[in-house]
Amino acid sequence: MSGLKQELGLAQGIGLLSTSLLGTGVFAVPALAALAAGNSSLWAWPLLILLVFPIAIVFAALGRHFPSAGGVAYFVGMAFGPRLERVTGWLFLSVIPVGLPAALHIAAGFWQGMFGWQGPQLLMTELGTLALIWLLGTRGAGSSANLQSIIAGLIVALIVAIWWRGGISFSDIPFPPFSQVPVSAMSASLAVMFWCFVGLEAFAHLASEFKNPERDFPRALMIGLLLAGSVYWACTVVVLHFDVWRAQGAAASLPVIVVELFGNHALWIACIIGYLACFASLNIYIQSFARLVWSQAAYKPDSALAKLSKRQLPLNALNAVIICCMFCTLAIYAFNINLDTLIIYANGIFIMIYLLCMLAGCRLLQGRFKALAVLGSALCLLLLIIPGWKSLYAVFMLLALWLLLPKRRTTSMHSTQP
Repeated sequence: MSGLKQELGLAQGIGLLSTSLLGTGVFAVPALAALAAGNSSLWAWPLLILLVFPIAIVFAALGRHFPSAGGVAYFVGMAFGPRLERVTGWLFLSVIPVGLPAALHIAAGFWQGMFGWQGPQLLMTELGTLALIWLLGTRGAGSSANLQSIIAGLIVALIVAIWWRGGISFSDIPFPPFSQVPVSAMSASLAVMFWCFVGLEAFAHLASEFKNPERDFPRALMIGLLLAGSVYWACTVVVLHFDVWRAQGAAASLPVIVVELFGNHALWIACIIGYLACFASLNIYIQSFARLVWSQAAYKPDSALAKLSKRQLPLNALNAVIICCMFCTLAIYAFNINLDTLIIYANGIFIMIYLLCMLAGCRLLQGRFKALAVLGSALCLLLLIIPGWKSLYAVFMLLALWLLLPKRRTTSMHSTQP
């Protein structure tokens, strides 16, 4: 069922993953982690990377052996059959009405910070962002990767400039002794910080578009993970060093620091980089949704969504996803819906998808990779339990999709997948 253009290299893959992980979190999460645990959050980042590594390695192994535009849904289908594959795909797509409009709103907020835009102006910014993502999607994964590599470079350059201008050195970093780190503070910060590493499931949909997926996909995933983790850690050092998040709030901390160091004229630089970081995260998710829709529609080859363009791009599927995002954005604006609570429920969906991927790894992988999949399953199950009753939404969605989705009568296409 492959047919998508294979044009991604290692550097492009690193740019795609690192920016998808940084996304909206790079400006806010380091300050939130500092609020939760203070200086102890400096230990929480390397600990979180160690905890996420088993999950990332399983994603890398599955993407290496079974590269597919279907991503996690395809892995689950290989392990447990086509019905659960469809359920997993629709579970991922169920994030569109909530997660994407919220991310669009956060991205538009940076233009509000620069120009003071409100209401209709922010709505037009959100719709304009969707138009830009559509335009980029019509040029292929390579163009997205090149742009997002530039965005990753800008984010790193901004943090390096802050370290340099602020006179921060490694000797100044306020590392507390690890033995004195409170367990409660560590747990609180880890719960906030885990969401920085939601993005692996979106990246999995691009595995089949690497020139050499067996070699470059796992390398891009692991290097991108380490790069994003390093940037988050460096940002945490910055917000702790300047100690402005208590008064300014999490999202405003980094822009305030930029203004303090470089003057008011530099605010637009921080806002543009913040917007681009959000744009990059939105872009990879929308392109991944389009590939998932295309891969599922290919079970019915006569479907318009199963068609590829002359440039081997799933443009019909991309159009469908963009239109859906536009309607959801307009509906949320028209009814003035508060997204905060809904986002919490959507987070449970991501954990459920990770759990299903790890369980698929237990079935499909062998040796040490299977052991890591078992460990990843236990970790995801723990993360699903921690939020308590709010995770029931993800469980309910999984059961509802299992019961309500009609059985597919067409034969499985796994044998034609790469």
